[in-house]
Amino acid sequence: MKTLIVNHKYDGKKLNPFLLENIPNLSSNLLYKTLRKKDIKVNGKRVNQNITIHEKDEILVYIADNLLESKINLDIFYEDDNILLLNKPYNLEVTGVDSLTTLVHKTYQDFSFKPMPCHRLDRNTTGLVLFAKNETSLSILLDKFKKHEIEKHYLALVYGIPKEDFKRCEAYLFKDTKKSMVYIADSFKKGYQKIVTTYRVLEKYDNHSSLLDIAIETGKTHQIRAHLAYLGYPIIGDRKVPVKIKSIKITTST
Repeated sequence: MKTLIVNHKYDGKKLNPFLLENIPNLSSNLLYKTLRKKDIKVNGKRVNQNITIHEKDEILVYIADNLLESKINLDIFYEDDNILLLNKPYNLEVTGVDSLTTLVHKTYQDFSFKPMPCHRLDRNTTGLVLFAKNETSLSILLDKFKKHEIEKHYLALVYGIPKEDFKRCEAYLFKDTKKSMVYIADSFKKGYQKIVTTYRVLEKYDNHSSLLDIAIETGKTHQIRAHLAYLGYPIIGDRKVPVKIKSIKITTST
């Protein structure tokens, strides 16, 4: 059981944000389950809704401690006074509810400035994510990413073996949000945005697959997976794109 007293900062605010910010490792899913079971008391009364709370309210939360144990430990690749470089696991968003940023903020909850991500990776992409640990670092790093002064490289295991070991590829991408489709074209069309993807072949395998080092000069939604599929080298295991695609139309998830 957790006992919390509402301070002035949360006077007149909602219950859910207060609990999520003040109980380490509490997820939204677990909070909603606890509410539905009426396992939360405010001033001695059980509640099952996201009610308004006030200063000096006493809140009792009946959650077993083992349910609040962190399921994901931060995999710190490098850290100093200004930056935090983390290895993001599979199936985790960088931002949003129950994200890598949420976990970072809970871990660094006693810091005056909670580390903020300077870029993103897709939920199903693993790799390094750079966080800034102060306002100055955040401003500098965001500017450098905007000016492409920081290179991001991606490893992709793909079907097929490119004829050229290195190539810079240009195309145009259009995302139709209504149809959840991405379209790729060789020439400019109205509504399309230019994309530039560079690949270098690192390994070639006997099963007609290869490992590519990918760099992107433009960061458009689904760019890597869509552009590689359009070029005839779809990413292995990418269920959002047909394996043998040779089309300019690619289905995406909403």
